[in-house]
Amino acid sequence: MDLQLRDTTAFVSGSTAGIGYAVAAALAAEGVAVTLNGRTDDRVEAAVARLRAERPGAVVSGVAADFADPAAVARLVGRLGDVDVLVNNVGLFGLAPFGSVDDAEWQRYFEVNVMSGVRLSRALLPGMLERGHGRVVFVSSESGVSVPADMVHYGVTKAAVIALGNGLAKTTRGTAVTVNTVLGGPTWSDGVAATVEGIAEAQGAPVAAVRDAVIGQNATTLVERFLDPTEIASLVAYLASPLASATNGAALRADGGVLTTTT
Repeated sequence: MDLQLRDTTAFVSGSTAGIGYAVAAALAAEGVAVTLNGRTDDRVEAAVARLRAERPGAVVSGVAADFADPAAVARLVGRLGDVDVLVNNVGLFGLAPFGSVDDAEWQRYFEVNVMSGVRLSRALLPGMLERGHGRVVFVSSESGVSVPADMVHYGVTKAAVIALGNGLAKTTRGTAVTVNTVLGGPTWSDGVAATVEGIAEAQGAPVAAVRDAVIGQNATTLVERFLDPTEIASLVAYLASPLASATNGAALRADGGVLTTTT
């Protein structure tokens, strides 16, 4: 399917691996000039080289910025210029008992998971409204709707992302600019893989066994498996396209049925 995105530009935060990279690759395949982002120059350069190799002829660039550092984000914004599609994907993820997460860690999660989208949207959305077209897509999580007990800090920030996308969509009323949010389910991203591998090492168990046990604990996962990042990316790419012109202010599920009751 032609998503009618050729000759447009996109910035995808947190896109050197996982869901973000899959989104960037999906957009590049549609002819979008994509700017990748990661915390370090080395990671960004490696991801840019990888995507160029996978998509010969694609227009790919990269810029490093740590979204935990507001000054770094300000420098990033100053380098971006006009962007047709903004994908707010960057985020921290981790398991931790509620009582063990101190104020500094809560602040770090809000800086990266929430304020990244605030700062990028504040910088880029006005230009979209002025030009009369554009897309903002937030990558949130089903954990923002049903907050896990062992990831309260993560779930709360993802709930804030959903609220942010909903509010910003209202500022686009009567325009061809849209703001939507994707609720991802358990996805086999680099961060999840690292967490599962850590649990497996601590338990002295095979990674595959721990992976299957983790996903098996969620009885309402209708697909009964981790999602692949490309499955999230497909929905993001559609929402970034003119084909999604009637979808605005929505929180759409790509969660594998996590939020669907089985009874």
